Amino acid sequence: MDPIYTRENCRFSYPLQWSLTIFWRAGQIDSFPLGTLKTSLELDGIRILNHRYIDQQTSQFALSTKPHVSPEFIVQRVKGRLQYLVRDQQPKPFQRNYAIRSFGSEERSVIESYVGSQLDHHHYGGAEFEDFIASLQFEDSTIDLSKPRKTSHGLFWYNLHVVMVNRERWNVGDKDLLLKIRSMVLRVAKVKGWLISRAAVLPDHIHLSISCSFNVAPDEVAICYLNNLASVYEMKRVFQFGAYIGTFGEYDNRAVKS
Repeated sequence: MDPIYTRENCRFSYPLQWSLTIFWRAGQIDSFPLGTLKTSLELDGIRILNHRYIDQQTSQFALSTKPHVSPEFIVQRVKGRLQYLVRDQQPKPFQRNYAIRSFGSEERSVIESYVGSQLDHHHYGGAEFEDFIASLQFEDSTIDLSKPRKTSHGLFWYNLHVVMVNRERWNVGDKDLLLKIRSMVLRVAKVKGWLISRAAVLPDHIHLSISCSFNVAPDEVAICYLNNLASVYEMKRVFQFGAYIGTFGEYDNRAVKS
């Protein structure tokens, strides 16, 4: 069965920002090719917001990306393109380890609180139905999105706030359908190895605060959910063709600027 939602037919709102730390083998170079590196990375959907040396052997980048760019791709492209540019000064410039961290306009605690408080912002009728909607809300206190996850050579923090909205804000009143939606939200994360700390399942939209796999792009996360949730509705086009996908972490972009 062909997927309903694809990269070609979906449009995303995507404030996606990252801090990437890489480590030099022999210390920093004399002339860092920042301008050329910026230009080359733009072709990959990666924009350098800032670069600094933390010490003689440590470079730190602030980056923004397009939604098709995964953390794995960021690390590969930044190190690969920079290695090519400095090959005459240092043929093998980098150690294999790295750290990449998502951040956004608000800190993790603010995002998780916002997702967890959706019932304070939206009301859907009588007390009995409101109580039912309250029972759909999900929080896993054992999942700590402030903790790093590991690859074979690095650490990563990859947290997304995902919002999927019904077309024309159509409200689902069928309790069985809403229960199936909630079940599918949790099942997808379990199968994919993603970690949901909060999920707000509402009659006309869904919020997730979720930690994702290193090699999956933000738009892939949203598209995966949109297609799996469509299966609950017998592959009907219930959701809008797109989603909000924003990164967040332990600090916000104001901290990065300062």
